[in-house]
Amino acid sequence: MASWISNEGSVLADAVAVARELSDPIRLTVLQLLAHEGPHGMSQLAEILDITPARLGNHLSKLRAAGLVDAEHQGRHVTYRIHDRSITSLLDALATYAGGTLPLPSAPEQPERLCYDHAAGRLGVTLLEHLLDQGALRRADDSSDELHLGPGAPRVLERFGVDTGALQTGRRKIATSCLDRSLRRPHLGGLLGHTLLVSLQQQGLIDTDPTARTLTINKRRRTDLATLLPGLADRVRR
Repeated sequence: MASWISNEGSVLADAVAVARELSDPIRLTVLQLLAHEGPHGMSQLAEILDITPARLGNHLSKLRAAGLVDAEHQGRHVTYRIHDRSITSLLDALATYAGGTLPLPSAPEQPERLCYDHAAGRLGVTLLEHLLDQGALRRADDSSDELHLGPGAPRVLERFGVDTGALQTGRRKIATSCLDRSLRRPHLGGLLGHTLLVSLQQQGLIDTDPTARTLTINKRRRTDLATLLPGLADRVRR
């Protein structure tokens, strides 16, 4: 006859098995994601958790063996979902006991886009709005897309590491207002748009991939970039 501390009792065995799986931060976070955000694919989970699919696969196998998650196969694609929704109340109880909230990471931000040799997307739009607001740029009187340097240009652009005296235009316009297709708002183009992109990259605030025509904000320097562009943080959070 099994003693009261034996693991042979079904309720006690199930409780111990669940506790064992919840003791691992990766498996706990996977359960948290599936319980609160619904089914996810393996590649999606791996990207959110920033771990390799191989490492994640080991944890998912353990969760399946414990009867905590189910796998749905559609061709080569596998979607994971919570086996029993009652696990959500257990996760919430753990968070309450811990006096906070369990981790619920979100998918990585999508990279910003490049428009030829200057920044598009949220960064490009915020750059243009900031320079206009600070008096570093002013619109042309003829309602064209051309922009001219304003009285605040030397002071504002110096903060970005750009010397206005070094802006040799040749045939190229110093700055233009270029309509952003995705946001339906203008972003900064022209020579100044390119010069600012290069300066931000040289300072390590952003990285660019000309082949994919994308740029990414350096997470470790996000605060520094937000200091230069206060409006960017709010736009990225939307």
